[in-house]
Amino acid sequence: MLNRATLICCITALILQRIPGDDCAEIIGGEEVLNHSKPFMALLEGNGICGGALIYPKWVITAAHCIDASKTVRLGVHNRFAKDEKWEIRKVVKKVPHQCFDNITGMNDIMLLKLNKEVKPSKTISFLQMPKSSTDVKAGSTCNVAGWGITNNIKKTGSDVLRAVNVTVIDRMKCNSLDYYNFEPIITKDMLCAGTGSSKNSKRVDACKGDSGGPLLCNGEFRAITSFSHQCGLLKKPGIYTLLSKKYIEWIKKVTKSYQ
Repeated sequence: MLNRATLICCITALILQRIPGDDCAEIIGGEEVLNHSKPFMALLEGNGICGGALIYPKWVITAAHCIDASKTVRLGVHNRFAKDEKWEIRKVVKKVPHQCFDNITGMNDIMLLKLNKEVKPSKTISFLQMPKSSTDVKAGSTCNVAGWGITNNIKKTGSDVLRAVNVTVIDRMKCNSLDYYNFEPIITKDMLCAGTGSSKNSKRVDACKGDSGGPLLCNGEFRAITSFSHQCGLLKKPGIYTLLSKKYIEWIKKVTKSYQ
């Protein structure tokens, strides 16, 4: 039975505005990364693809809306079509989306995947450390996001190789303003808004479809998870990320401990 706090957060998620169905979250304006330079990246496959991060020997973190793309996990991947003996492939035996995730509003878009077999670190695979701090990420901060998603709004298939791009964190008040998302959806304190910088000459950058669930690193630290955006690379429709706030860090600890 749901406790009072859980019930309230679930009801709140249900009454908020709907995210348009064609939202996406390949990397726009990015570049191919050096081979195995992001050894914590996980490629999720099933009905579509998503990104994720290996955080513990049997656990991968991703976005909750990636549940249908989370049948198998490939680790140590650079080119997803060039099979490599260094790959580690695992089946997902347990999917744990946040209990208050709402696919309509995008709230609480976070999920843990338990793998069928432990993963050992190697030259091409490593764990991504959870953030030491649950403080907010300041507007104007430069962060880095990676994935195998599409590289523009026209393409229908993702990138062969892992790509990454730097995005700029945007103030929530600005992101919720009339010129931006206008509270449709509401960008909460547990979300980050990040994309193209404010300069008129700024290069259009963003995550896109297929990048969902991948980690956002700020100053080299894991701070958020790629969630959604309205199309991709639009100046006033930046990407939205699930911030690894205190409540999510505590939830991760609770889930991973309870399913040992």
